[in-house]
Amino acid sequence: MLAILGFLMMVVFMFLIMSKKMSALTALVLTPIVFALLAGFHFNEIGTMIVDGIKQVAPISVLIMFAILYFGIMIDAGLFDPMIAKILKLVKGDPLKIVVGTAILTMLVALDGDGTTTYMITTTAMLPLYLILRINPLILAGIAGVGMGIMNTIPWGGATPRAASALGVDPSHLFSAMIPVIASGFACMILMAYFLGKRERKRLGIIDLKGTSFGGEMAATVAEADESLKRPKLWWFNLLLTLVLIGFLVSGKVELSVLFILAFCIALMVNYPNLEMQRERISAHASNVLAIVSMIFAAGVFTGILTGTKMVDEMAISLVSMIPDSMGAFIPVIVALTSGIFTFFMPNDAYFYGVLPILAETAASYGIDPVEVARASIVGQPIHMLSPLVPSTHLLVGLVGVTIDAHQKFALKYAIIAVIVMTAVAVAVGAISLF
Repeated sequence: MLAILGFLMMVVFMFLIMSKKMSALTALVLTPIVFALLAGFHFNEIGTMIVDGIKQVAPISVLIMFAILYFGIMIDAGLFDPMIAKILKLVKGDPLKIVVGTAILTMLVALDGDGTTTYMITTTAMLPLYLILRINPLILAGIAGVGMGIMNTIPWGGATPRAASALGVDPSHLFSAMIPVIASGFACMILMAYFLGKRERKRLGIIDLKGTSFGGEMAATVAEADESLKRPKLWWFNLLLTLVLIGFLVSGKVELSVLFILAFCIALMVNYPNLEMQRERISAHASNVLAIVSMIFAAGVFTGILTGTKMVDEMAISLVSMIPDSMGAFIPVIVALTSGIFTFFMPNDAYFYGVLPILAETAASYGIDPVEVARASIVGQPIHMLSPLVPSTHLLVGLVGVTIDAHQKFALKYAIIAVIVMTAVAVAVGAISLF
């Protein structure tokens, strides 16, 4: 019964947000509460589940809040203006070059394994170009989301360590065979970006930027482009502060939330020492912060109830039991093609520590090495990164200024293509077996 309610809850939730009957925030909160009540749980029990879920997402919420405020201050102060002007000069108003550049930048930055950092750096660098040239911002969000999903399979990303620890396999054995698979995903993303960019070039043409005032364009297209806020004399300080911040982010030696709290406070005091201006800058970015952080807490409510009611466990068992004996030898391929679906509707932890061991145990009865199942389980990450249960996804759509349902509708087909290509290459190179 819990499995049926769990699947029905997912269907109702997706229907509500895709049909725009409810906002994603209210659907994330109200849908699981209703289904938990239908499952026979009391309000006190549901309340405990909600608090547990919120506790899980609280650290990432703090991180994202101060990260948005920090990069907002850097944009206000004009840190990225010279870089944007230089990129505009290089691309010469060509949407194709900008879109392909977005894909390359996303996957290079994603080498740090953190979606939040990747999205912040990529959107901060590229969004003004999209606004100036009027390129569809859904392309930016889609490329960043799918590209991050592809790179989430690196050893220090979100998926590979979980898969290795859940099945007790050597991470080096898991990853070494996946290098050509990840490379194929990288190439696939570049190719998809090329076609998207070519389509935008056909729609917009190559825009002549000669004689165009960069500052004027920015003022017309970027809401916060107020010249009185620029701090050109502090450009080198802001650059150094940001580089130091990124260095610590990559090193992983300091908690990310602590880094951004300190960096934001320093940036705010140095660039805007006047208390009234500090309040104005915080207020200017408060609506964006509230929208994103509230969505993350709502996602915490959803996952807290999904986990606390044990719906996710029952869903996993019922899905695995649906695999017929005749398809047992194909389990690695099945896992590769379905892992994205699983991790779209449930958190990575629930899938890798709840579902994957069951799949591996089933595969073992057919003589399939657990390392193959582990490799297959990470292939679906491009789809996973579009899930409303991933906190950084809400950061991405908030920064780009698109709705999460529009983002999913646009990007899902490209994520599916990436997963199919990576699965095919994994079979071809022997990372997972077909028989």
